[in-house]
Order: sequence, then C-alpha cells, then structure tokens
Amino acid sequence: MERPIRGRPGEARHYAALDLGTNNCRLLIARPQGSGFAVVDAFSRIVRLGEGLATSGKLSDAAIERTIAALRICAEKLKRRHVILARSVATEACRQASNGAEFIERVYRETGIALDIITAEEEARLAVLGCHALLEPGDGPALVFDIGGGSTELVLVDSRGEAPRILDWHSAPWGVVSLTEASGSAATAEERAALYARMRARVAESFAPFARRLRTPRGTRRLLGTSGTVTTLASVHLGLAAYDRSVVDGLIVPAPAMREVSQRIAGMSMAERSQVPCIGSERADLVVAGCAILETILDLWPAERLGIADRGIREGILRRLINGRIL
Repeated sequence: MERPIRGRPGEARHYAALDLGTNNCRLLIARPQGSGFAVVDAFSRIVRLGEGLATSGKLSDAAIERTIAALRICAEKLKRRHVILARSVATEACRQASNGAEFIERVYRETGIALDIITAEEEARLAVLGCHALLEPGDGPALVFDIGGGSTELVLVDSRGEAPRILDWHSAPWGVVSLTEASGSAATAEERAALYARMRARVAESFAPFARRLRTPRGTRRLLGTSGTVTTLASVHLGLAAYDRSVVDGLIVPAPAMREVSQRIAGMSMAERSQVPCIGSERADLVVAGCAILETILDLWPAERLGIADRGIREGILRRLINGRIL
C-alpha cells in the first residue's frame, strides 16, 4: 500500500521506495523527470535480517536491531527530503518468519515506516518493472531473474509492448542467505567443490517445475539479472578496484565469462574471497551461493550473454508511484 506523506506547499515532489530484503535494506528517493525520475537520495546497507531464519524460523534479536538501526536512517532521510508518497516493502525473510508481523509492528512503532510484506509474485513483477528497460532488443521471450537473500525469482517476459508482459514466473526458496545456511561450509578444495555441486543440485531441483514449463524460444535467448550477486560478479569480471554503478548497470557480459568467474570464486577459500575487490569480508561467505544460483540459471536458460542490472524492486515501486500502476 502506498503511504502518502504531507509535504510543504510549493516544494518539489519527492517519492520514495524502500526494499527490505533478507540481506539488504535499500532506499531510493526521487523526483519526477520526463517520463521517468531522477534520484535525489539513496541508502543501502547489508543488515542480514534473515540470518539464522532457516534453523530457528524466527528473525533473531540481533538481526532485528541491525535492521531497525538502518531503518531509522531511512526514516530520517524521508523526513529531511519531505517525501510526499512512499512505499516500503519487505520480502522473503518477513514472509517466512513466525515473528514477521511482530517485527513489522515494531518497525512502525519505532521509525514510522509502514512496511508491506509483499508476495513473491509481486516481488517478481516489481523487479521486472524496475529493470526491463535494460533487456537487449529481440522478439522472443526473455528471462529476467532476481537472486535475493531468501529466494530467487525467475520471470519469463514478452517485451514487445510498451510494458513487459509476464508469460510465466517462478519463485524458488533459495537465495544467498538461505542457501548458504542450508549448505554449511567447507575447508579443503575438494570439500569446496563437493559443496558447490550440492548447492547447484539443490537449486536445480527447486527450478525443476519451471524448467518443465519452458519451451525453446525462437531466435536468441535474452537473459537479464538484477541482484547483488550479478553486479558483484560483473565487477569481478571487469577487475574493478571498487564498485562503480555507472560501469556495471546495463553491462552485457558473455555468459561463459560469468561461469568462469563463478567457478573461480567458488574454488577460493573464505580468506581468499575476502581479498577480492567488490566482494570483501561483507560478501565473502554468501557469494558462493550466488554463484551456484547463477550457474544453475545459465543451465536453465543457456543464453550467450547476460545483461546486468543495478536496479529492480525500488525502481519498479517508483515507476508505479510516479506514473501510475502498470504491469
């Protein structure tokens, strides 16, 4: 549900979108510009809200405190920018947690942010709406995917119209946090290879119902990914010393190159991954699960190239708020 916020007369119209995922808390504040919008403020922090959820079934006290601290920063930005309309959504961690509703109530009580727990289907639709402009031109269906912290959304779209038309979609219960926690760790190179194979098999099994429905498209397969996994791996592929959105967003990477990067990272120890620029200690323990999910998607939809999007749910929300409800 969109939340109107009273602004001051005569001031610029600012809109906001907040996406609270299993791993990240992200905020965008924008103003209308032409047929789209211009970002005026942003915030992103790894909060690991879903840490430990797979075993306990609950959001932990530590994860809740980390997340509320980040949301307080978001609330201050919303206030300072005089946002007139905002929507804040929560995804897989809050969908699964037995104390998800209790957490949502506490967030509103302590920050004033009203989070909506959205369905996996709406999550998929918002991601497509936010990033479909980066799809390569083509006539056949395209596959758009979002590797999250607690789930992965796969969306088959027809992009021939003004707005993409969803032909089919699938939500798998594996994201970088949930798959990492379910799979354990490995010390030796042999153990890491076996662990990676188990991760890929687990993901492939969860994709199987969708795989059975897919048909070989006419023409070139098109593939577009939106997530921290694909932007991180693209940065490693480019050899960036630090993440640069202007270089990564909209990049087209040969699929074999992304496989090579994924397999190379999966073979590294935790210490080695921590030393890789754009991975670092914050992502070192989760990135292997992202690699396994990505490679399994490339098996499912063997495209020659992979489009990279550093945009998704927040941008989809903003387009709905500013331009009306489409898709």
